[in-house]
This record gives sequence, C-alpha cells and structure tokens, in this order.
Amino acid sequence: MTPKRIGLIGFDRITALHLAGPADVFAAAVLDDGYGGQIACYEVCIIGLTSSPFRSESGLVFTPEETFQTAPALDTIIIPGGSGLRDPHTATEVSSWILTRVNQTRRIVSVCTGIYGLAPTGLLDGREVTTHWRFARDVARRFPQLRVNHKARLVRDGPFYTSTGLSAGIDLALQIVEEDYGPQVARAAQGELVTHLARRDTDEQSATLREFESRPADRFGDLVAWIIRNLEADLSVEALARRACMCPSHFNRSFKAIFGSSPADFVENLRLNEARRRLSKRSKTLQSVGASVGFKNSGAFRRAFQRRFGVKAGSYLEPFPSAVAGASNEALESVLG
Repeated sequence: MTPKRIGLIGFDRITALHLAGPADVFAAAVLDDGYGGQIACYEVCIIGLTSSPFRSESGLVFTPEETFQTAPALDTIIIPGGSGLRDPHTATEVSSWILTRVNQTRRIVSVCTGIYGLAPTGLLDGREVTTHWRFARDVARRFPQLRVNHKARLVRDGPFYTSTGLSAGIDLALQIVEEDYGPQVARAAQGELVTHLARRDTDEQSATLREFESRPADRFGDLVAWIIRNLEADLSVEALARRACMCPSHFNRSFKAIFGSSPADFVENLRLNEARRRLSKRSKTLQSVGASVGFKNSGAFRRAFQRRFGVKAGSYLEPFPSAVAGASNEALESVLG
C-alpha cells in the first residue's frame, strides 16, 4: 500500500500545535500487517515558503523538508493557523501556491486561523466555513462571500475542510483518518495519542460531523486486516464487496480511490510479498507456498512472482541438503521453478 502524502505548510509565527498535532496523528495511523508489523497509512511532509527553518509563536523551530518550488504530489494539503498567516505577504504566498495545486489535490484543509491562507484563493466563496471565534468577525468582514459559522467545530464543504480551536488540528486529523481508513484505525491512532475525537454532544455538532460518517471507507480498515490474515481465501472483488456490504462496482471504485490501486492488484501485492517471506523457510515448495497465499495454479504463481520481483520464485528456496543430493535434475526443476 502506498501511504497517502500529507503536506503541512509551515511559516514564521505558526501555531506549533496546529502543525505538530496533525503530524503526530497521521504518524500514529497504521494498519496491522497480520504478522506483528505495521503499514503506515500516511507520509507527512512539512513544506516551507523557503528552505530556511521557521519559528513558531511559542519559539519552537521547524525545518521544512520541501518548499513551494520542490513539493511533491500531495493527497491532502493542511494550512495551520498562526499570527504569521495574517501577514498579507505570507497569506498571498500561501494562497497563490494553493491555487497551483488545487486541481491535483484531493483535500485542502485549514486549521483554525489557517483560513487566512485559504480564503484569499476564492475557493471557499459561497461555502460554509468555521474558524476561531475571536477571528470570525474579521474573516467575515475580509471575505464576505464566505458563510462563517464559528460555532461549528469542524466543517466540510466539498473538498475543503475548516476547523476551530487550539486542538482543532488533532480533531480534524482524526476525522480524516476515519474517513480514509475507517473508525478502527482512527480509534487506534486516538489510543496511541491518548486523545479524543471531536465532541459530538450537540445536534448541531453531530450534523456538522455527519459528513465524515457512514462512508464506504469506514469498512476498509477492518477489511484490509482481514485480507492479510486470510490470503488463501477467495479474495475476488465480488467476495470482498460482499464482505464490505457493497455492490462490486461501487466497492471497486471506492477501494481504488482510497488505496490508489485496484483490489486485485492490492491483493496480489500482499500475496506475493508474503510468499517471498514464506519461500525463505526450509522444506517449502513453490506449490505449497503459492497455494498457502491463494494462488491455485503454480504456473500463475511463478509468472506473477517473476513479474513482481524480477527473479524466479525458486531462487528464494533453501532445500534440505539431503533432498538436493538425492534429487534428479527433473525433480529439482519441479521444486525450484
């Protein structure tokens, strides 16, 4: 699985928690590979206006990995808040760069007063947004096309997300994890950080957060863990769609949108990686290993393995010396592929 790349914009006089909080949430979001290891769900990239370190309002110093000129393709862009973003020059640089990326980015997020970097783009015009209550009136005055509702903690309108409060970045990051990988992965990240998902104790708040709930992606966190534990099972699109309680066509589209590959490619990649691990065990054959990870035909397994890794599957086998000594060339060929 290719981790989704999250870009966090950094600038002088940023609110440190708005950057560090989401970064820690995304780092804590992992999938269990079924064998004691973990698969990262996200790759976090700090992007500076320049390559120079920048200082937060509290004095913490961050060093960006990339700049606006060198930033790679991103799944999600997050604009933290901070007094520095209310500087017109900084806000203009941020908003101008956002406009160059909006068509290639799935989500654009502002944390609290990060809206000062997103609103100038005009992308929020006519949309409902939220921000810190202290700045709500100023935001509404500067950007009259926005529908500002500072009472909402989190708001999603199309591909744009806004939030309010010092811990808003953490709450919003947890909601994004839940949207992408389901509630189980979000709860696990929450447990690692010993924090809490955004409050849902009012009708208004529940309505705001309903956008994040009951999505097909909610089922995929559990599904991937089940796939890894059951590689020998029927993992066709039809079978997986039934398990996710979705129709095959909708399941296929949703899965590809979330994981970046088709279910068939995703499953084959897991099977082949596990097969390579199992082939290093003694007294194994290609047929037994292939069957143990779900390949019903040894020929198909050999071809898929060589296509994926560029070498024959037999090169990973370590036969017993006694077996090798007594085996004919024909027998060895059937074992080593």
